Amino acid sequence: MTLTVSNLACFRTGRLIFSDQSFTIDAGEAVMLRGPNGSGKSTMLRALAGMLPFEGDVVLNGVPLGKDHDGVQEQIAYAGHLDAIKPQLTVGENLTFWARLFEGGSIDDAVEQFALAEIWDRPAHACSAGQKRRLGLARLVVSGRVLWLLDEPTVSLDVETTARFAGIIKAHCAGGGMALIATHIDLGLDTPREIMLDPNVVRKSIPSNDPFLSEAWE
Repeated sequence: MTLTVSNLACFRTGRLIFSDQSFTIDAGEAVMLRGPNGSGKSTMLRALAGMLPFEGDVVLNGVPLGKDHDGVQEQIAYAGHLDAIKPQLTVGENLTFWARLFEGGSIDDAVEQFALAEIWDRPAHACSAGQKRRLGLARLVVSGRVLWLLDEPTVSLDVETTARFAGIIKAHCAGGGMALIATHIDLGLDTPREIMLDPNVVRKSIPSNDPFLSEAWE
């Protein structure tokens, strides 16, 4: 299993965020996505998750994202700034819903790894910020998906839980999974590779085949 990214470029409201990004991630690898605020880390992760338009090629296990959008997305679990929980449901109901939706990993493993047993019956809206984050990240485990795209995943986590989550990433990769992680902190992973993004200047031309971006530029 390999993710191959070639000449990736992304625009937001007519502005070039980054361009000419090419890299590969192989099974078993965790790669850090680094760069200052505004350099495009979140944009890149959302593009790779199929949530934003992009230029270039994204191929997962030989399948291009542009040709089989749904097929590629079924191999990806994305964790962004929002935890994507249903506040009116309990912790257990949220986790059970995700497990049935993805038909992937184990609920028991997720509960154990993120220490959710003691809050299983608690309404999600009554959870602390850290508890909500743990619940949101537990979705990764029950998804059973091979590529994790993580955008500042340790926000609201304490030191102990951050260390535990690093261990969960290691276990995921040891089992043949992959992870691309945007974070400003050192997760203590074993010599991970880094992809550096730098703020880019506005491009002087906009792709002519994208009328929305052309209008935004004007």
